[in-house]
Amino acid sequence: MNASTNSQYALILAGGSGTRFWPLSRNAKPKQLLNLFGSATLLTQTIQRLEGLIPKENILILTNPLQEAAVREVASDLPKGNIFAEPAKRDTAPAVALGIALIAARDPEATMMILPSDQLISDTAAYHCVMADAMTVAENNPALVTVGIKPTWPCPSFGYIERGGEATVEGPTTTNKAHDVARFREKPNSELAEKFLNQGNYAWNAGMFIWSVKTVVAELETHSPELATFIQQVSQAPEPTAAIDEHFLNLTPISIDYALMENASRVLNIEATFDWDDVGSWISLSNYLDEQGDGNKTNTEIAEIDCRDNIVFNDRPESKVALIGVHDLIVVQTDDALLIANRHRADNIKDLGKILPDELL
Repeated sequence: MNASTNSQYALILAGGSGTRFWPLSRNAKPKQLLNLFGSATLLTQTIQRLEGLIPKENILILTNPLQEAAVREVASDLPKGNIFAEPAKRDTAPAVALGIALIAARDPEATMMILPSDQLISDTAAYHCVMADAMTVAENNPALVTVGIKPTWPCPSFGYIERGGEATVEGPTTTNKAHDVARFREKPNSELAEKFLNQGNYAWNAGMFIWSVKTVVAELETHSPELATFIQQVSQAPEPTAAIDEHFLNLTPISIDYALMENASRVLNIEATFDWDDVGSWISLSNYLDEQGDGNKTNTEIAEIDCRDNIVFNDRPESKVALIGVHDLIVVQTDDALLIANRHRADNIKDLGKILPDELL
């Protein structure tokens, strides 16, 4: 039997740094807090997408102290007590454990979804259908449920989920069928990614997880007792904030995939039927910018002579960008910085953090 929506929760992880979008993205204002598409921030879209699916009072956001003020501004419609800042950066497993603990303190019978805050999804109706089905499966089965994205190209930058056959599950029939997960695969090289794509039973790991509190705590007790103990310490404390401050810094930094998902007793996968883009770099963002001239993508009008396949993002409307005889460049201008990079080196933008002064990070 399905649980009441009053026992369904969403935890949005909104503490990422978004270093690939420097200089527009900074530590205090990363990708999810930027208005990259001229409409709303990715975090705003993530919250809005949950309307009609999860009660607003059951949406929690986890961020960090540096971004907390900006997150509160973006998420001003949520109860103030639903936004939490991690005391320190400890990777995704401790962050997820903290979210589980906060929800368990409210409702130990809850079913919850873990959602990234920086993904672009437009088909809300299909999203609701998939996520509601995932919640139904998680409520009625002792399994951890993942939502996977059907690969459209052999991307070496994503982790992959190897899907087995259709799973036998208890509970109401769902539109989107769950499959057993054979195993998680690390980010492959291009040749292996091509094999995954051709084989057809692989999904991109989008970092969306759905489970009941009882099931995930039981799995953690087996595979990561440190995190299970932490959840108990926080969820049963008279003052959860004090317990978080006391114990969180002692947690081992580790990803949720390593700490739990790759070792769990039973993991299921539902393939997304909605559109999805993690918008992970200036290259992927360029797909949403206007085209000017010979393949130049830009958010504003540029002056260009004999230029092709450049990406220009100008965050200073009063300033003009002019290009002559160049191609395959990324040009990003902000009030205090200018980036000029070869578009084929876009992944290296994140490395600038090692050499730039702190005031520009």
